Amino acid sequence: MFQTTENDACELLDADHVAVKHLFVEYARLAFAMPGQSADARTRLAQQICDELTVHAQVEEEIFYPALRKASPDAAAQLDEAKAEHQEAKKMIARIRGMQAGPEMDDLVGKLAGAIEHHVKEERDVLFPKARSCGLDLGALSARMRERQQALQGAAA
Repeated sequence: MFQTTENDACELLDADHVAVKHLFVEYARLAFAMPGQSADARTRLAQQICDELTVHAQVEEEIFYPALRKASPDAAAQLDEAKAEHQEAKKMIARIRGMQAGPEMDDLVGKLAGAIEHHVKEERDVLFPKARSCGLDLGALSARMRERQQALQGAAA
């Protein structure tokens, strides 16, 4: 993920959301502005998107979601839905990783962007407000998440 200085778990996650949104925008620019000239760049960018989302989802599933589930039992249904959305994204990511640049990959990256946009909106509108109102120590959670994020990035490199 991108290095951030956020001291709040929700801000840390949202910084990742914004960064990945920028990658999707750049991908779309390459795919539609100069599709014939940008195959290698699109492939690299698609892989970067997949890498970023994989780390982000793992940190959410290992740290943020369990902490929120424990602190706010009424968030269980939304957390189950968020995890299901992660599973769908992981399926798309696996498919993208095996593709070469072209219309099929462009379409699937676009579908992934739409799915992630929907997921981010639900986190911002539902999960983050619950996390902020249920007494979670978002600073301590952010530190744990950042540490895990760095470990995952190091393992991937």
